[in-house]
Amino acid sequence: MVTKGLVRRFGSLTAVNGLDLEVGRGEIYGFLGPNGAGKSTLLRVLCTLLRPSAGQATVAGYDVVEEPQEVRFRIGVALQEAALDDRQSGRELLVLQGRLYGLKSAEIRTRLRDVLDLVDIGDAIDRRIGTYSGGMKRRLDLAAALMHNPEVLFLDEPTTGLDPTSRASVWSEVRRLNAELGMTIFLTTQYLEEADELADRVGIICRGRLVAEGPPDELKRSMGQDIIVVETEGNDATALDALRQMDVVDGASAKDETITISTPDSSVALNSVVIALSKTCLKVKSLTLRTPTLDDVFAELTGSHIDVSGISS
Repeated sequence: MVTKGLVRRFGSLTAVNGLDLEVGRGEIYGFLGPNGAGKSTLLRVLCTLLRPSAGQATVAGYDVVEEPQEVRFRIGVALQEAALDDRQSGRELLVLQGRLYGLKSAEIRTRLRDVLDLVDIGDAIDRRIGTYSGGMKRRLDLAAALMHNPEVLFLDEPTTGLDPTSRASVWSEVRRLNAELGMTIFLTTQYLEEADELADRVGIICRGRLVAEGPPDELKRSMGQDIIVVETEGNDATALDALRQMDVVDGASAKDETITISTPDSSVALNSVVIALSKTCLKVKSLTLRTPTLDDVFAELTGSHIDVSGISS
């Protein structure tokens, strides 16, 4: 999968801005960004649901504009909102999906068995979809995307709104698809731990541009810094300004009543940070030292954090 100078505009708004991207065969690629960053727009271009305004994109070796039908036969797509008919059973939906892709009856039976081995739906496969939980519907939507054995699987925030148990189940299924079938998986997510856990490489998008890319561990090591997390009572903008002006502080950001400080040497910076905060109106509840996370990388590059609600702060 390759994009070159890809642009997608909506009137005066540029959602994807000159994006160059390359995803290798058999790779799990995690695409991070808050709502409005352009990640879902890019996914829709790659799935041939939107035409690019400029640039080029190829998926499974086919151009998304010149050869959209060839692309569609080779991809599976599970979007945020599963388009499922509550009156059908899970089995009926999967059989219909197979027919839409031109599979013969024997092929559908084989693919049903293979898909149900990969995606745990159990006896619910013969129940009406309207009786399914949110997690079951997500797994069924994933099974439908796999019926024609695609080369590339697109997952758009597949675990948003799921409980921890259901999220862990989806993670396990994604790993199995990649390991057992060698399937290329393009995953957009707002959950940093999801990208950290699943992705071979991560791309971070901000205002339609790719601002960083690499294996999660490599991105975290690139910070080259320690992190001091300060829990406070209340907020004080002047405290953040004071911290940013300190020689021992490389960066500082605030989210709710938490201040995150990056420093090349926490042992040197810690006392100075405590003294600086004691001169403000803030009451410090706790200070914690830790190693960088993907959220720290994102905050360093974009000036904001990714919230689990999907809204950057």
